[in-house]
Amino acid sequence: QASVLTTKLLPPLLHTMLTFISLSIIFLLMRLLLFQIIDQEINPHVDKWEEEGMFPAHKIFKVLGNAGFLGVSKPVEYGGLGLDFSYSLAVAEELGNIDCGGIPMAIGVQSDMATPALARFGSDELKKEFLQPSIAGDLVACLGVSEVGAGSDVASIKTKAVRDGDEYVITGGKMWTTSGAQADWMCLLANTSEGLPHKNKSLICLPMNLPGVHVARKIDKIGMKSSDTAEVFFDDVRVPCKNVIGQEGMGFTYQMLQFQEERLWGVANILTMMERVIQETIGYTRQRKIFGLPVLYHQTVHFRLAELQTEVELLRALLHQATALYIRGNDVTKMASMAKLKAGRLARELGDSCLQYWGGMGFTSDVLVSRFYRDSRLMSIGAGADEVMLSIICKYMDTLPRK
Repeated sequence: QASVLTTKLLPPLLHTMLTFISLSIIFLLMRLLLFQIIDQEINPHVDKWEEEGMFPAHKIFKVLGNAGFLGVSKPVEYGGLGLDFSYSLAVAEELGNIDCGGIPMAIGVQSDMATPALARFGSDELKKEFLQPSIAGDLVACLGVSEVGAGSDVASIKTKAVRDGDEYVITGGKMWTTSGAQADWMCLLANTSEGLPHKNKSLICLPMNLPGVHVARKIDKIGMKSSDTAEVFFDDVRVPCKNVIGQEGMGFTYQMLQFQEERLWGVANILTMMERVIQETIGYTRQRKIFGLPVLYHQTVHFRLAELQTEVELLRALLHQATALYIRGNDVTKMASMAKLKAGRLARELGDSCLQYWGGMGFTSDVLVSRFYRDSRLMSIGAGADEVMLSIICKYMDTLPRK
């Protein structure tokens, strides 16, 4: 009986082992390739792009698209690799080796923030027109959700898409649009009816070259400088009704699902940069002396760095647990919100502590820690502010006041 049982179990077990080994080898090769791209195609130019306030998205995305990094978890039939979302997060962690926060953020918008709903709910026609070339790096995507009067409160957006025959006529505007000055298309959230705010919205694939689409300005920011951020207005823009992603009126729900991936991606991306800042701070404080001793050798310094490293590892464990549940089909809204909340607050704490140990040098623009200090501040604001994350967590804990 034992030999029969072994004979039956061994083939699937071997298949599982071989699959795991194959995927591990593939992922290792992918990480090496991505590190090479970062080292050769991106980091040598980061300082220049930071000064210019924009990086060449079409050029960089084409390089990444050719290597398969813009569709890691997207369907194979549209050019993706067909892997689960954990591989996207592994890529996000590796992108933390880029010497700024703006470029990884723009890559994340392209791969895991503007396209998940399209990949999951969009028609075959829309996927071929917008998803496939975005995965290939031929089109730059942006996400149009936030407005001047509606950021984290997504339900209160005012942009309208009014049906006129087989078209929508879109009026309104979007704010804080990452890659908005360069994008070829926008995943736009707009009100398509007068119903309840959670049931009257739709996601629409909007080509940015249509008449009536106006990129009003490229916004100057305190951080994330190499990523262009635009304010966009829509003046009676006509879009075919077939450009709606999935069902009309389901846009709010689809966007909330996209937010799960966006928030997990953001946490994964900032982990590596936090580790790099700690390591660079160790290196600098080992060389810099004060009162006859390296700064690092003062107990208050190396104890503080040990605490910060511990916090990073705790955040990583939370991220990996949430990801494991997510790829098994669970709703991880609460855990993703917890991870994002913790990541934003830890980034601020870590950036401030490490910059302090760099002394006057930390107050210059010449070192990674000062750039991280500026860039990482967005983590507590974008994709839902800290206060919104707390509200979501409270909702899932059932601690909010009952009406």
